[in-house]
Amino acid sequence: MHDFLKKASKAYYEGHPIISDAEFDKLVERHDFTEVGYRSDFKFSHLYPMYSLQKVYPGNPMPLSITTSETIVTPKLDGAAVSLRYSEGKLVLGLTRGDGKKGVDVTEKLASLVPAVIDMGGEVQITGEVVCPSTIPNARNVAAGSLNLKDFEKFKERPLKFVAYDIQPKVHNLWTDDMSEVKQNGFNVVNESDWKEYPQDGKVFRLDRNDLFEELGYTAHHPRGAFAYKEKQTGVVTKLLDVVWQVGKSGVVSPVAILDPVIIGEATISRATLHNISYIESLGLEIGCRVEVIRSGEIIPRIVRKV
Repeated sequence: MHDFLKKASKAYYEGHPIISDAEFDKLVERHDFTEVGYRSDFKFSHLYPMYSLQKVYPGNPMPLSITTSETIVTPKLDGAAVSLRYSEGKLVLGLTRGDGKKGVDVTEKLASLVPAVIDMGGEVQITGEVVCPSTIPNARNVAAGSLNLKDFEKFKERPLKFVAYDIQPKVHNLWTDDMSEVKQNGFNVVNESDWKEYPQDGKVFRLDRNDLFEELGYTAHHPRGAFAYKEKQTGVVTKLLDVVWQVGKSGVVSPVAILDPVIIGEATISRATLHNISYIESLGLEIGCRVEVIRSGEIIPRIVRKV
């Protein structure tokens, strides 16, 4: 199962996830998987590491006090995280998140979404999310997959937007003041709007004071001064009637669950993807068992657990 989660993590950060966030989070929790991102021999390093955020679900203790005025709450946009490097005010490098330390060079694409020149000297890294409107089917995958397009003209046709959520090194003592300066330099910033027209998968809680944020420090995977609060997606329980194998457009053979029809949202669901035999074994599925089904991204039906 550890190998499967590494494969799923790699696919996620390359922009073509093989399982949903909800499925991944549940399997991570069940199998105590702690690796973040994936490692590969990229050519370019981020100026500053791009950490992931600790995930907190309803019922879990909060790692920070969320009742003080020093805690800022922003949407957790669900797209593709990237970093922008400016040298003496000029954009010199744009990278995908990769494993958080190194990423793929997508400078040409990002240059069409962000200012080419900013009024800041020295070496500056601005991080943020490339997002696609929720009205586009599979918007999160479109945002991430667009960065992998070889055809730049096709990339420019996509309705993408870059929304900044951090700058390093810090300019002011308050993160909100930093974001105001980033906005003054021509960027969209995460705290200027609720961004409801774009996919989101929770909220981000962050200390506003940068000195307190840095004082708390970092784990190997995430900062201690911020966390992501995510609602667990509630599924519907039904019966697994059968499993059939189908050949996809790429020629890959994959299993599909045949379900006792059940209504999720406004759709009647009778089939759900099972990915591969390892996924079936990890959930302990068998014909006739009861399973919990969700619609990943409100579109794709998936089995997340055996009941």
